[in-house]
Amino acid sequence: MFKVIFACVHNAGRSQMAAAFFNRLANPQRAHALSAGTEPGASVHPGVQTAMLEVGIDLSSARPQKLTEELARDAQLLVTMGCGDKCPYVPGLRRDDWPLRDPKGLPLVEVRMIRDEVKARVEALIVSEALY
Repeated sequence: MFKVIFACVHNAGRSQMAAAFFNRLANPQRAHALSAGTEPGASVHPGVQTAMLEVGIDLSSARPQKLTEELARDAQLLVTMGCGDKCPYVPGLRRDDWPLRDPKGLPLVEVRMIRDEVKARVEALIVSEALY
């Protein structure tokens, strides 16, 4: 099983979207994604929830969680979300960084653009790792 962790600082936007898209699009027999953050927020941003609901993904019950060694155990890939120096590091874990804007507080039209970019990157990852 290929395990990927999508991480940002607050785990309330980009990483939540990425994990949700990954788990919807990847073959569940071959891969699974989690999302986490170094400083988890209290909840998923409302604009992110709205934008994801528009594409049929309900994040209303999703909760930000802290990236821990236990959570990262058995993962093959850590994808960070443009968080710069605050990006998490897990020793021994392959890492990629996607330079994405933080959707917090942005107008819905901009959150939609970020959502669509996240989806495109997730789709490319699934193809490159042959996880379809």
